[in-house]
Amino acid sequence: MEKTRDESWLSRSLGVFRYTRQAVELVWSTSKPLTIAFASLTLIAGLLPAAMAVVGKQIIDGVLLASETGALADRSTAMMWVAAEGALVISMAGIQRGIQVCESLLRLQLGHKVNVLILEKALTLRLPHFEDSEVYDQMTRARREASSRPLSLVRRAFGLIQNAIAMATYGAILIGFSWLSVLILAIAAVPPFIAETRFAGQGFRLFRWKSPAYREQAYLETVIAREDYAKEVMLLSIGPELVRRYRQIFDDLYGEDRSLTIRRGAWGFVLGILSRGALYGTYAWIAYATISGRISLGEMTMYLLVFKQGQSAFAAMLTGVGGMYEDNLYLSNLYEFLELPTDATLGGASVGPTPADGIRFQGVSFTYPGATEAALTDIDLHIRPGDKLALVGHNGSGKTTLIKLLTRLYTPDTGLILLDGLALSGWDEAALRQRIGVIFQDFVRYQFTVGENIGVGDARHLQDTEMWSDAATKGMSAPFIEKMPDGYSTRLGRWFKDGRELSGGQWQKVALSRAFMRQDARVMVLDEPTSAMDAEAEAEIFERVRSLTSEQMAILISHRFSTVRMADHIVVLEDGRIVESGDHDALLAAEGRYARLFSLQAAGYQ
Repeated sequence: MEKTRDESWLSRSLGVFRYTRQAVELVWSTSKPLTIAFASLTLIAGLLPAAMAVVGKQIIDGVLLASETGALADRSTAMMWVAAEGALVISMAGIQRGIQVCESLLRLQLGHKVNVLILEKALTLRLPHFEDSEVYDQMTRARREASSRPLSLVRRAFGLIQNAIAMATYGAILIGFSWLSVLILAIAAVPPFIAETRFAGQGFRLFRWKSPAYREQAYLETVIAREDYAKEVMLLSIGPELVRRYRQIFDDLYGEDRSLTIRRGAWGFVLGILSRGALYGTYAWIAYATISGRISLGEMTMYLLVFKQGQSAFAAMLTGVGGMYEDNLYLSNLYEFLELPTDATLGGASVGPTPADGIRFQGVSFTYPGATEAALTDIDLHIRPGDKLALVGHNGSGKTTLIKLLTRLYTPDTGLILLDGLALSGWDEAALRQRIGVIFQDFVRYQFTVGENIGVGDARHLQDTEMWSDAATKGMSAPFIEKMPDGYSTRLGRWFKDGRELSGGQWQKVALSRAFMRQDARVMVLDEPTSAMDAEAEAEIFERVRSLTSEQMAILISHRFSTVRMADHIVVLEDGRIVESGDHDALLAAEGRYARLFSLQAAGYQ
């Protein structure tokens, strides 16, 4: 059993290195010239230290010889070696500076590239992914470290090659003294490597454990510092409590970090003593050999320098391997997120076989992921072209869920939804969504210009000023937009300089105008589109929608029955089921749930 566990640990440890190749490819694709320059300079830097050690030996022996003989030629030779060492030092400084420049430029480009990869992946996710806390944790982990880790891994890989070259030259020099010194050099670097590798894995596991806490901290920062939360935080006086929670999360995280840091430091110190003991033991051996006359003073200086640098190089190699292991662990966060499976878009159709059929729900049932009760059950519904349908029911009855299924944000568990005689799964997703103009109650208030807030309704015409104006006229936002100082170029929101905030009703008219951007839409969906307006404005907007969508299907969700009564067909939902269906007069005559709700609301106006 113990052997199986060891093999499993070894398999996981080696398996994590699979991201090294992907990291190298990522850096290479970011900038080939910079990667080549980085690699070339790093390799050259591996050759120079040994050459400097050999030249240093020649300087000392040359100076000793010149002092003994006094010959002009010996003095010239010694000075020549000094000049050679100076050239090598200058070259090394230039190469190190070049490496820093390449690394800095690559870091900037690579950080941007990785962030773009993460954002592009986010665009492929389905709505259920965004409602899954584990996916949010994966995204947080990917964004927090992954932008720096690919370059770090490649830098360590190049450094490994550099130190391997240096080690080969150091070993060739030290064998001239004793092969045993080479063995001691290798063994002395192992303890620090063990310490680093041991705690790298623990640090990574702690990092993964902390991801939900980091997200909660980020959320608290948002609530405390953003303008759309500020007024309620002030009025409810909950700011101190939010700060207390923020501090508590930090204290919990800091306690774990402190424990790991102390243990890592202590073990590193203890194991480092063994490494230094080997270094100074070898120093004593080389010094004794010099005193005994076995080697010259210049050779002693060279061997001491080479052994010290060789130990540093070997330790750097092992530490580099440990660092690559750690980088691979963190890169696994990035690639786990990038490789997160998403539902393939199966359909490719852009038109349906029977456009006159409209929309059909056939035995549709759906339960949200993780929920125990169905949000919709056995929904059968037919909406013909030109029909105006109203959905009525209390909060949580399934109205918005039905719209999410229609717009293919979710897929039904059972049953079919058809548009123009073709199941939604057969449609090309982009073509399907071009057919539907929708306003959700929680529509996004973009911190863009007014025109762009309308233009996002059809990304193909985001900057089309004529379509902005036409859509604004249809959505009844044109009158107040034209009074703004910069018209359609006025920036909305308070996040950026000179931004202007709108009232709730004005924002809803902007959102309605956004829906009218899709001029080829066959379905218009209005989910509580006028909740911030008075009853008169709502009635006027719905009448406008009726007149502008005479050939289109329109679906209205509203709690105001004065508006709902104007629909051609009304469906009453309760607990995810259709309990009543018909026009206003028929439902009142039935004296069912709709009639009771209508009477209650009408009584409130009397």
